[in-house]
Amino acid sequence: MTEIKQIDRDAPLSGASLYQNMKQEYTESHFLSAGEVNAEGEMSLPILASKIIDIATAHANSLGIGNPDMPDTDMGWVLSRLTVEMERWPRADETYSITTWIEEWNRHFSLRCFCIADAGGSTLGYARTVWMVMNTRTRENAGLSRLNLAPEMVSARECPIDRQAKHRTIVEAGNMENAPRNSLTATEETGCYRFRYCDIDFYRHVNTVRYIDLLLNRFPLERYDRDFIKRVELNFLHEAKYGTEVRILTSKSEENPELFNMALVSDDKTLLFARLLFAGR
Repeated sequence: MTEIKQIDRDAPLSGASLYQNMKQEYTESHFLSAGEVNAEGEMSLPILASKIIDIATAHANSLGIGNPDMPDTDMGWVLSRLTVEMERWPRADETYSITTWIEEWNRHFSLRCFCIADAGGSTLGYARTVWMVMNTRTRENAGLSRLNLAPEMVSARECPIDRQAKHRTIVEAGNMENAPRNSLTATEETGCYRFRYCDIDFYRHVNTVRYIDLLLNRFPLERYDRDFIKRVELNFLHEAKYGTEVRILTSKSEENPELFNMALVSDDKTLLFARLLFAGR
């Protein structure tokens, strides 16, 4: 009779104890095909976000702290914050590289940075991310205490872009009476969307790229022909799942050019804070 192994879901994970070949920095190079660029012939933000997630996953796996090292624990890494700042975007038929490293971690989050460079090694931009380990049963932050995070995994390399600024709640005009302090009034017509099958991922919540698609579609083609995305900030507060209906609120001012909130239609709970900064071509 086959012995049934009992899984201790609360025991420390041991994958990171075997890191003889551990590398603080992890680099991948890619060729940017025509199918991965936007209307301006440059890498699209959704593609870059997808590549950032992929290389972060690959590096974590190489360190023994990835999802494959958390089997049968109901846990997995999810992206909590994403900040991208670019001087120039890779162009069609261009080879580029992305290098990632762990900047720091605490009990609840891991901070990971990225450098995007051209084929000659010149820096095109940087990204900062914040990751959490989610309990897929409770949908809550499981913390990092069960991961064997060796101090040697942290790189001293600096990431020169600023961390995210403090975000503010946006409410529709006429609803300021019960709004949080320092809230902003929406300056544009509110957009609504109900998430569908192709919007969700392995965790059965909305994929990061789908959020980005919705935000970018708030602008006309002419805006992208005139300007490029210089910086984007995404701060995920709560999950959205299949069938979730959200409203997209926008506030523009000289102080804050492009601010967005994505909130539940059902109870106005904010799911996402976002900020976009454009620069002229």
